[in-house]
Amino acid sequence: MTTYLLAGGGTAGHVNPLLAVADALRARNPDAEILVLGTREGLEARLVPERGYELLFVDKVPFPRRPDRAAATFPARFRRAVAQVRAHLRERAVDVVVGFGGYASAPAYIAARRARVPVVVHEANAKPGMANALGARRAAQVGVAFAGTRLKGSQVVGMPLRREIVDLEPGTLRAAAAEHFGLDAGTPTLLVFGGSLGAQRLNEAFGGAWRDILAAGWQLLHVTGERSDLPDPGVAGYAVLRYVDRMDLAFALADLIVSRAGAATVSEISALGIPAVYVPYAVGNGEQALNAASAIRAGAAILIPDAAFTADRVRAEVVPLLNDAERRISMRQAAASAGTRNGTENVVAMIDAALASRG
Repeated sequence: MTTYLLAGGGTAGHVNPLLAVADALRARNPDAEILVLGTREGLEARLVPERGYELLFVDKVPFPRRPDRAAATFPARFRRAVAQVRAHLRERAVDVVVGFGGYASAPAYIAARRARVPVVVHEANAKPGMANALGARRAAQVGVAFAGTRLKGSQVVGMPLRREIVDLEPGTLRAAAAEHFGLDAGTPTLLVFGGSLGAQRLNEAFGGAWRDILAAGWQLLHVTGERSDLPDPGVAGYAVLRYVDRMDLAFALADLIVSRAGAATVSEISALGIPAVYVPYAVGNGEQALNAASAIRAGAAILIPDAAFTADRVRAEVVPLLNDAERRISMRQAAASAGTRNGTENVVAMIDAALASRG
């Protein structure tokens, strides 16, 4: 029996691909032992047990970014975290470690190397995180979601996606999706969303330009985020929702999407072949713009900077796209080269290769 240790967490961007791979391994071999390594503080502390996997804990030890007290105590705390993982590897006879980034991954990579356990690394973002940059140096297999990601020894494998996205056939669900959101299945639909918390810039822009969308003969499904106070005008063809728990239905209805450019968002939209306008979140190290780059190069999407995204910009760039069916068809066709629904299978193949190389 093979024992897998999947390490990662902190955010949904790390946890969701980890769980997609765990589900695939379990579906292939129900007798395999699939363990997850995470911290007590991350999202994995809730999501992993809910999915039915055993969660092993490691201390959360952030890399220091300035010379302060935390930096002075970092070496000792990190050594302790590595020792915790080594104990897990030994006690559970782990055969392979699969890391997805986040606080749990860095000590897992070090511990696995010292225990001579093969390592597989998956990087979801176009700009690699510190933990995966460390792990890739000695990993048996390294996969990235986006072309152009600079990570040693990497191959493009795509993103492990949620099963409801992988199996989605939009044409078969369009009528049900329209009924779910109170919209018309026969009218082209623009989907706008900014993540679970929404995006103020998108909300403000479409709060001022929704009439132009409807005047172009389209309807608008606008997911504002739970903290938004954007008023709902209550007009036919404009559905304003704070939160959607069936994004598969939202995607099934969408003919064009305007959204942020998180790694999972870009991967799902590209895999489904939906034309997109990305408005990358401006805070951080620019990773969202990089996530969207491969889709833009392929011609599957366009990018509008956050600072420039206003109601006037919607009228100038988004509305003309609504009226250009030929361009949207071209964008949809281009998405086939930018996205894949086989990310999970590709990561599982890397795991098998790592185990085979161990002999």
